[in-house]
Amino acid sequence: MRTTGPPRNGGRVVVVTGATGGVGRATARAFAARGDKVALLARGREGLAAAADDVRRAGGEALVVGVDVSDARAVEDAARQVEDTLGPVDVWVNNAFTGVFAPFTEVTPEEFRRVTEVTYLGFVNGTRAALRHMLPRDRGTIVQVGSALAYRGIPLQAAYCGAKHAIQGFNESLRCELLHTGSGVRTTMVQLPGVNTPQFDWVLNRMPGRARPVAPVYQPEVAARAIVHAASHARRREYWVGGSTAATLIANAVAPGLLDRYLARTNVDAQQDRGAPDGPANLWEPADGPRGRDFGAHGRFDDEAKGGGPQQWLSRNRGWLGAALTAGAGVLATRRLTGQVRR
Repeated sequence: MRTTGPPRNGGRVVVVTGATGGVGRATARAFAARGDKVALLARGREGLAAAADDVRRAGGEALVVGVDVSDARAVEDAARQVEDTLGPVDVWVNNAFTGVFAPFTEVTPEEFRRVTEVTYLGFVNGTRAALRHMLPRDRGTIVQVGSALAYRGIPLQAAYCGAKHAIQGFNESLRCELLHTGSGVRTTMVQLPGVNTPQFDWVLNRMPGRARPVAPVYQPEVAARAIVHAASHARRREYWVGGSTAATLIANAVAPGLLDRYLARTNVDAQQDRGAPDGPANLWEPADGPRGRDFGAHGRFDDEAKGGGPQQWLSRNRGWLGAALTAGAGVLATRRLTGQVRR
């Protein structure tokens, strides 16, 4: 798998939360392929052990740290363990999350709180732990793994959408503070589309059908490449991955009311497959605990998942592309003006 840019001085120290499956698992492998040292933070023993094997096979050094990111003190301890074992943290990737697929009225207060504590406060806890080490050194990068749902809420995922919206606001506030102080620490956010991950088999689901991502679906390696790129180009405040992400965010900015009605009509069915839910729910315990199973990076949607697309290249190169389009427009305007003068 191709990654972006060479490693720094024999490899950086990278922390990935939620590293046992899906995007986190693919991201850990992507950093390892650069020769980086990767600390894997998550709850599940089977998934952590398998993720560590992946990192070593890809060429990196792995450190396994079992932690629930909703526990701020435990995350602080994990950060110290990483620094003591692997060295100063260069990149911290906040990715861990959980969710509930159900109408809001069918989600208990305890479940909603748990989603918020893991998916939002887990990012806050990880960011605080990273900053405690990065700020005194005046260097380091924090990557927040977001979603199109950080801007656009959809039915059946009120707790998750609320948490992603909160991360977006938190990250913008932090970014402004770092810019104000002239800090060398960077933060950026990567907004993802629907991804082919195991989460749809382990999410707590109260719908009649099996949970699924809204199409089009992308492979987790697409997200991983974007995250690795963002870690090396964190002056950009945000990256959009997938044409569906760009289309959703633009539509929401232009006509949010119309999008409300469209999603109300389509997205309840679009988030369900045939068949009753039968997987373990990872809301309170890791999904690999009771079954002793490693879920890996991919979900059950390999047949339809995309491995890439032009939008990711456009997102990475939009500054260059914008300059080229501006220059081209200037040339055309000059030619038209010259033609008018000659006439």
